Amino acid sequence: MLVPAASFAGVIISVNIAPPVLPVYTQPLCPGDGYLWTPGYWAYGPDGYYWVPGVWVRPPMVGYLWTPGYWGWGGAYIFHPGYWGPHIGFYGGVNYGFGYGGIGYEGGYWRNGAFAYNRSVNNINVTNVHNVYNKTVIVNNNYNRVSYNGGNGGVQARANAQEQAALREQHMQPTVNQMSHEQAMRQDRGQLASVNHGRPQTMAMATVNDRRADQQGRIANGVASGQLTPGETKNLERRDASINRQVATDRAANGGKLTPQEQQQINQRQNNVSRSIYNDKHNAATYQPGNSEVGQRQSNQQQRIANGVRSGQMSSGEAARAENQQQRINQQVQADRQANGGQLTQQEHQQVNREQNHASQQIQRENNNEHKAPR
Repeated sequence: MLVPAASFAGVIISVNIAPPVLPVYTQPLCPGDGYLWTPGYWAYGPDGYYWVPGVWVRPPMVGYLWTPGYWGWGGAYIFHPGYWGPHIGFYGGVNYGFGYGGIGYEGGYWRNGAFAYNRSVNNINVTNVHNVYNKTVIVNNNYNRVSYNGGNGGVQARANAQEQAALREQHMQPTVNQMSHEQAMRQDRGQLASVNHGRPQTMAMATVNDRRADQQGRIANGVASGQLTPGETKNLERRDASINRQVATDRAANGGKLTPQEQQQINQRQNNVSRSIYNDKHNAATYQPGNSEVGQRQSNQQQRIANGVRSGQMSSGEAARAENQQQRINQQVQADRQANGGQLTQQEHQQVNREQNHASQQIQRENNNEHKAPR
């Protein structure tokens, strides 16, 4: 089994430096009935603060709700771990959003053994989630996103009688999935505040271990912005495709599941890809096709690939092939221009158009075939 991170292991964490402010992020779609939202938070490890993304999880039992953990000042910044219980307890008055406005929880409630979701604060698709309602929630817009209670600059809140009563109820520790989730983020340098300067690479996830979808979103953003070149994208997609093949093979050998050791290995490989995405997006290599007709066509193709990656319509292998094709066209255009004083001849221009037409048809087929990115 993975070793739980310290904030979940009953170890008192005392830090002299205040945690960073809470980043602003979008909540992923709820994956289905029975999942509850657990907001993201700053945890602390040997290398400093790191962000644990908000994620939809299944509670340990019907009727239980999640009270988020929080940092509180008491001569130092001390982390109070989150827990499951029949009622929401005190979480420092911290405004985590999505129904956790600082007091209680406005995101939903249990009714007849099923959880009812408030669509006004949750990202819900009624195709996946059926037990919903709408209740307007007055949001306390805490623009500075303070992430701790008490001390200098912290949220000045104290537990009320209802929260104190909830604290005395029977509680359950975070689930194994939650522990695994925190541990995986602890090993990802892109989550460290010292590296991301308060803007984590992964801010939220649909489900625990759903890192592939997040990685694909980051790759798509890098493609669309020009921070990733076609060559860099091709390499990242090939590595991601290799991870997908490993997951499929491991699950086929274990009745559709991954062993803890296999999950740990997948996390390590995803951590390596995560670092590469960060490094590739922040190096000197960029891809700016320009405003010419040829450049605009290249830009449009990259945007279509990015959209296919983001939506899951293109698998990693398909995206890698599409990027490889774009890389070949780009190299041809550069070579032709160097040979002709920066210009393309009419014949060369026609040849590029034919190749881009072929690439466009291929992207169209791959965005509409039965091959989808695994979720």
